Amino acid sequence: MPIEIKNLSHTYMKGTVGQRRALKDISLTINEGEFWGVIGHTGSGKSTLLQHIGGIMPPEEGSVIVDGYDFADKKQRIEGRKKVGLVFQYPEYQLFEETVAKDVAYGPTNMKLGKEEIDARVHEAMELMGLDYDRFAEKSPFELSGGEKRRAALAGIIAMKPEYLVLDEPMAGLDPAGRKAILETLDEIRRDTGCAVIMVSHSMEDVARHSRRIAVMNDGAIVATGTPEEVFGGSLPLEELGLDLPEVSHLGLLLREKGIDVPPVYTVEGMRDYLLGRAKNV
Repeated sequence: MPIEIKNLSHTYMKGTVGQRRALKDISLTINEGEFWGVIGHTGSGKSTLLQHIGGIMPPEEGSVIVDGYDFADKKQRIEGRKKVGLVFQYPEYQLFEETVAKDVAYGPTNMKLGKEEIDARVHEAMELMGLDYDRFAEKSPFELSGGEKRRAALAGIIAMKPEYLVLDEPMAGLDPAGRKAILETLDEIRRDTGCAVIMVSHSMEDVARHSRRIAVMNDGAIVATGTPEEVFGGSLPLEELGLDLPEVSHLGLLLREKGIDVPPVYTVEGMRDYLLGRAKNV
């Protein structure tokens, strides 16, 4: 079932001198298997929106329906949160158990699953995230590299088999190769399981490469939704919204200024394919 957000608004410190309208009449439908990118300037409301989708914050105005659960109702929100895997920035800071396997098992254990099922999920999630079970299961999480810690933390979320994966800057601090590898893994999981992915990112490259739909936020409101082609195609005043095009799009603009008729492309792969195709025809 989809995530249905209708007329969602939220005000911090409501009724005080310092009150701030963080969300303004947000409406959005996220269907099964979709990969959504959420972009916007700092303070535009992205994280607040994700906290509502994750069930951390109940809606004070409007509604959030996740898999049929109405998050305005406390009991339904508790049940609905079990459907959502919420990943914050630097998720490795949430690692705390003695071993990687125990940390990955923490969520499934709280779901009251049997030991055999828990062990199977831990093994599967670790392997999916590129952590060889035999090598990493008994290691302390604090012995891992930064990228390995990130993979272990994400494996703990994957082991709960969420129907909706909600990611708030999940690749912050990683090098481009590390970001690419983990995001490709998450995209494979989405394709294999049908779970929806909703990702906040400041990396326009990551959003362009992996998202199929994008929501653009500005001052608490969604000002546009569309495909990467529609969002980065030049009709939106992204610079005025504190955003930028993917770097490869700037290369395309420079080439067009030189008289080379380059079509709008938003990923390195897209530019590579275009240039290789052009070279073959020369």
